[in-house]
Amino acid sequence: MAGFSEIKKELSSIETLERELHLKQLQVNRLLNITQAINNNVSADGLFSMYTSFLGWEIGVKKMVLYIRQENHWKCPASIGIPDDLLKMDISDHFLKYTRLNNVEESEHPLISLFDIVIPVSHKSSPIAYVFIGGFGEEEDMYNKVQFITTITNIIAVAIENKRLFKRQLEQERMRREMELAAEMQRLLIPKQLPNKSCYELDSIYKPHYAVGGDYFDFIEFEDGKLVFCVGDISGKGVAAALLMANFQANFHTLINRRTNLDEFIRSLNSSVHLITQGERFITFFIAEYDPLQQRLTYVNAGHNPPVLVCNKKRILLNKGCTILGSFTHLPKLEVAQLQIDADAIVLAFTDGLTDLQNERGDFLNEEMLYEFVETNHQLSACQFNSLLMERLEIFKGQQNYPDDFTVLTCKLFNGK
Repeated sequence: MAGFSEIKKELSSIETLERELHLKQLQVNRLLNITQAINNNVSADGLFSMYTSFLGWEIGVKKMVLYIRQENHWKCPASIGIPDDLLKMDISDHFLKYTRLNNVEESEHPLISLFDIVIPVSHKSSPIAYVFIGGFGEEEDMYNKVQFITTITNIIAVAIENKRLFKRQLEQERMRREMELAAEMQRLLIPKQLPNKSCYELDSIYKPHYAVGGDYFDFIEFEDGKLVFCVGDISGKGVAAALLMANFQANFHTLINRRTNLDEFIRSLNSSVHLITQGERFITFFIAEYDPLQQRLTYVNAGHNPPVLVCNKKRILLNKGCTILGSFTHLPKLEVAQLQIDADAIVLAFTDGLTDLQNERGDFLNEEMLYEFVETNHQLSACQFNSLLMERLEIFKGQQNYPDDFTVLTCKLFNGK
């Protein structure tokens, strides 16, 4: 009898070893399958399905819920034996206390109370996944199963995290290419050469803070000798601002070449901007027309920083006009202003990025400082004026960076008498 009992014990031990060996073989095979699936770029849903199937059917897990980080929130892509109403509960506030594999302490939370252990997964010191496991039997080899669940969860979670990071990298690369194309398109819209004639001279400073800004300036010379020049600032940055600028320039050239008066031109331009943006974006805009024969400057300021004109040592702010373009279907009020230029004059037009400039003490370059600079240097040519202005800006800001894109368009008007 004793011999028969020993034989039964040996057979039982052999059966146990065979079961353990079979389980180990299953685990190794599953690891190979999952690794192959990752190498074959199987989708995240496919990996979660393999994970759930293995834990449920081959490991025998009865209760499981897996949470994966997605940007700034947590998602539950896999579960076993958990009612849908409990899965809808947000338990992310409890995650911070789980920094390593641990038993789940008794909890009054209806979802957390279902589990025995929690396994956190980190990537570069940041948590990327949490798996809660429950329903183990008393006679189960819980230690070995948990070790393997930890291994496979780490593999799956890191693979999903790498997919997320790779997707983000692709999106960033796509955005970079879009920004490059938008910046190139914007550079094509900005005039490369400005006129320098006996009756007028234009010169510009154009400094986009980002690859794509919202500043715009342009000019048109007509056969009858008249000059039109403008400065605008489109709300927003990036690709959207570049596309709006391209459309705005097209409308500007189409409408200005009709040679209507500035009143009709501005109203038509406002309608075209509002039609495109539906009032969600707007443009501040200044436009002036100079007639050298009549020595007359006609302008409209549509909510833009007032340019300053200095003539005969007299300062005139060009602030008459209307509200910004694009916010209203119809402009509520519009005034077209005219000035007689009876001596050499200079006009400084700029965008608000210029007056956002700060020095190292935190003082802003205010408009009064600009106006005084114009009064002091109005006798210079447009090119000389802008060169000196840039020197003074560099001195003023010191080691500070330019906080925003800014544009300066300087127009020197020669009286000819």
